[in-house]
Amino acid sequence: MGTVHAKSLDPLPMQGRDLGVSPDDLVETPELEQDTKQEILENKDVVVQHVNIQGLGRTKEDLLGYEISDVFHAKNLIDVMKKAHLARQRLLRLGIFKDVEVLIDTSEGADALPNGLDVTFEVIEVKRLTGSYNTMVGNNEGSMVLGLKLPNMFGRAEKLTFQFSYGTKETSYGLSFFKPQPGHFERNLTLNLYKVTGQFPWSSLKETDRGVSAELNFPLGVTNHTLKWEGVWRELGCLARSASFAVREESGHSLKSALSHTISLDSRNSAIFPSRGALLRINQELAGYTGGDASFLKEDFELQLNRRLFWDSVFSASLWGGMLYPIGGQPCCIADRFYLGGPTSVRGFGMYSIGPQSEGDYLGGEAYWAGGLHLYTPLPFRPGKGGFGDLFRTHFFLNAGNLCNLNYGDGPRAHLQKLAECIRWSYGAGIVLRLGNIARLELNYCVPMGVQSGDRICDGVQFGAGIRFL
Repeated sequence: MGTVHAKSLDPLPMQGRDLGVSPDDLVETPELEQDTKQEILENKDVVVQHVNIQGLGRTKEDLLGYEISDVFHAKNLIDVMKKAHLARQRLLRLGIFKDVEVLIDTSEGADALPNGLDVTFEVIEVKRLTGSYNTMVGNNEGSMVLGLKLPNMFGRAEKLTFQFSYGTKETSYGLSFFKPQPGHFERNLTLNLYKVTGQFPWSSLKETDRGVSAELNFPLGVTNHTLKWEGVWRELGCLARSASFAVREESGHSLKSALSHTISLDSRNSAIFPSRGALLRINQELAGYTGGDASFLKEDFELQLNRRLFWDSVFSASLWGGMLYPIGGQPCCIADRFYLGGPTSVRGFGMYSIGPQSEGDYLGGEAYWAGGLHLYTPLPFRPGKGGFGDLFRTHFFLNAGNLCNLNYGDGPRAHLQKLAECIRWSYGAGIVLRLGNIARLELNYCVPMGVQSGDRICDGVQFGAGIRFL
């Protein structure tokens, strides 16, 4: 009887845990040719008769039927192994199993066909309650995160999560419920209840948000979409006694109710060190029509193109932009405006220190754009190639951008002309370090140019940490 055991059916070639053979060995080994049933398997004519799942406790079987159904369509042994591997990956993606093992065996019993196969998934469910502790890197901010999670609450991959985050500038509490659509994990609904307290020293501002939100994620063709409603009670205050009068005027309570839509198209091979592919993300937010005292239309986009060059070097170009249009004649809140500048956007300038300001406090703007050209190369002489050295890149950059307020009584030509005035730009070089697949660190030597009155600059070495870089 031919049996293949595999803890994880990796892409071919694959080593069997018990037999120590690869799929090619199953086809070409003389011993297998002596067995009639294996000759049939060798001739690529098999039928998957049964797919079993062992180890289920609170998980509902109907959920898993969507994830493993493709295995029944396999027509030969190699195809069975590939589809079983994909099914295993889909089961693990649900986040409800700690481990999944696969057993492929010839069928037995009265109804067994000569070329029949049985596939068994042996699963180990995660605990009903799990905890986590980790650190997280934001845009030039670090934080400690504590979490409690109730995975697979009702047996269909639902998840309830409580998270506490304490950071250098922000403290937050959050309770979220996640519900995927069976058979379509990318289509999911998330409900959030949260409280966030943040400090914004560049504006001498502190803000406390208490809110609820509902978020629907779904793919459409090659794009991914997010529909979101958010209701948030915002409390703004001064961070220091020296706060400007413009910031003091913004202090107080406000209520924002907003609908937003995000569409993204991402063909990059990596989010941190992409060597090819493109990213396009467009976000629209409409506030005021579902209640609250904040009324505006906000549009912003992000574009990134990457191309591999010679000697493992990569050329990258990026462009950001956005516009905030107040509705009803009321000026927009300081918390809703755009901010620009710092080690994650226009390098060589202080954090969010480009654009309108009052008495040293930066007030943000209603429109902005920022662009960057980057050249990433391996470290000189390639130390640690194939290992630790591949986490680093040498970085050469040219950044530019502008942020301002607009007079909406003027036409689009006047808006573009204002955005083209007083352009800040910078150039420099440095070292980039990848932190896993979610964040990176930069240490750059920057030369800021086009500096305007009131801008804060960082002429020389500048350190940046974050998940989103221009």
